[in-house]
Amino acid sequence: MQNNDVLRIFRYALNIPDTTMVNIFTTAGCKIDRSQLLNLLKKREEPNFVFCSSTLLEKFFDGLIIYNRGRQDDEPLKSSNQSVNRGKPQPESLSNNLILKKIRIALDLKQDDMIEIFRLGNVNVTKGEFTAMFRKEGHKNYKECGDQYMKKFLQGLAVRHRV
Repeated sequence: MQNNDVLRIFRYALNIPDTTMVNIFTTAGCKIDRSQLLNLLKKREEPNFVFCSSTLLEKFFDGLIIYNRGRQDDEPLKSSNQSVNRGKPQPESLSNNLILKKIRIALDLKQDDMIEIFRLGNVNVTKGEFTAMFRKEGHKNYKECGDQYMKKFLQGLAVRHRV
């Protein structure tokens, strides 16, 4: 899944206003204004579409964790002038598995909550499959969270939060 899609669908699922989105980025030390945000949320074929780098998406989810749960005492604020990339997409280093982990932490979701969200997205995930997605890459039972799983999870999140 393209990072822009993840950001757009996640925002829709939780019905996050523009000002809150900008505050979440700012919380992670990333300076972004409303117009840059709106360009990130556009679809690829729309004018002024801007690619969302893996670094920027990761900053958003890190900011979401801090915004929802607070900053840890030993966690310094890393100031970044990371800006939006108007060029081609950069190589992806942020995996769907890591995105799921960050969402789980930010929204304080338990295993049963996440399995239910998958179910709401019309995907039946067993506890074994679920825990395999949270294992360290390279572990013999590690399972990659594919784009379809991620899309269905985000759809399930929308069903859960927009009812």
